[in-house]
Amino acid sequence: MTATQAFGTLQAPASWQTVDLISDLHLQASETATFAAWRDHMVRTQADAVLILGDLFEVWVGDDAVASDPFLQQCAEVLKQTAQHRAVYFMPGNRDFLVGPAFLGACGVQALPDPTVLVWGERRTVLTHGDALCLDDEAYQRFRLQARDPAWQAAFLARPLSERLALAQSMREQSKAHNQNVAYFADADAAMTQAWLQAAQSAHMVHGHTHQPADHAIPAPSAALRQVLSDWALDHGAPRAEVLRLHADGSHQRTLPLHARP
Repeated sequence: MTATQAFGTLQAPASWQTVDLISDLHLQASETATFAAWRDHMVRTQADAVLILGDLFEVWVGDDAVASDPFLQQCAEVLKQTAQHRAVYFMPGNRDFLVGPAFLGACGVQALPDPTVLVWGERRTVLTHGDALCLDDEAYQRFRLQARDPAWQAAFLARPLSERLALAQSMREQSKAHNQNVAYFADADAAMTQAWLQAAQSAHMVHGHTHQPADHAIPAPSAALRQVLSDWALDHGAPRAEVLRLHADGSHQRTLPLHARP
C-alpha cells in the first residue's frame, strides 16, 4: 500500500449527529467479559452509526465457519440487532481480513475499504485499521502483501475448514511468542501518515492496530491530528475498553463502552 493508493469514501448523511468508532476487540469465545461489553454497547448506544475499524474478531478463517460456531453466531446476532437501528460498518483488520460479503450481508453490515475517507460536512477524516502504516514491522508487511492477494485468499479458503482452523491456531501461537520476545512494537510511519493525509486532503486520521490509544499532533505540512483507538481486553490484566465518539460539530470524546444496567 502506498500514499497514491485510492481511498474509499463514506459520505455521512446530513441526519448523523454522532458516530462511534471502535477497533481491536479481538472477540473470542473464551473472553466473555469483552464480548458482553461489546454486545451491551452495540445494542444500547444512541450513536447514528458504529464504525468498526478492524480486528473485531481474534481470528477469521472464512464465512463458512459461522455455521458450526455458536460464538460466531452470537456475534452475528449482535450485529444484526444493531444494524436494525443504526448504520454499522466494518473495515478488515490484520486478524479478520477474510470476513467476506456473505457474512456482512447476512448481518446488515456495510463494508469499508482500508483506507476510507469519512466526509462529514466540511471535514474529511482518514479511517484505517493502521497495520499498513506500520512499516517498521517488515516481516508482517511481507505477510500482509501476500495475504491480501486474491489468489492467496482463494487458495486458503479452498482448504478444508478443519485445516484452516489448525493453521490459524498455529499462526496465533507464533504471533504470541513473537510479541513476548520483542521490546518495540511498530507504530504508524510518520512520513506515510503525512503522505496519506495530504493525498486525502485531510487533517484528521483515526486508526487502531497498535493497541496504544493516544492523540498525536502531526506537525506541518499536515498540521493534523492522529487518534489511535483502544483495544478491548476485559478478561485479564488491567481492563481496557474505549469508544471514540465523533460529533457533527467536529468535537470528539473518548468514552467507556455502555454496560448493562440492572
